[in-house]
Amino acid sequence: MITEIGITAGDIWHYLDQHKEATVDEMTKGIGKSRELILMSLGWLAREGHVSVMEESGHYRTWLNTAK
Repeated sequence: MITEIGITAGDIWHYLDQHKEATVDEMTKGIGKSRELILMSLGWLAREGHVSVMEESGHYRTWLNTAK
C-alpha cells in the first residue's frame, strides 16, 4: 500500500504542476484514484512540506509549495 500511496503522490504532484491548484474532488476525478488514496497521498505530501492544503467552503483546496 505504501508504494501505491507514493505513486499517487507523484500523480498529484504532476496534476498540481499542470493545474496550479485543485480541490480533492477535482484531483480524484482527474487522476482517477479513490478519494481515500488521494487523501493519504496528500497527507504524505503535506507532511513533507511539498503541498499546502486549505479548507474553503467545505472543500479542501491544494497547491504545490514551489518556493523553498
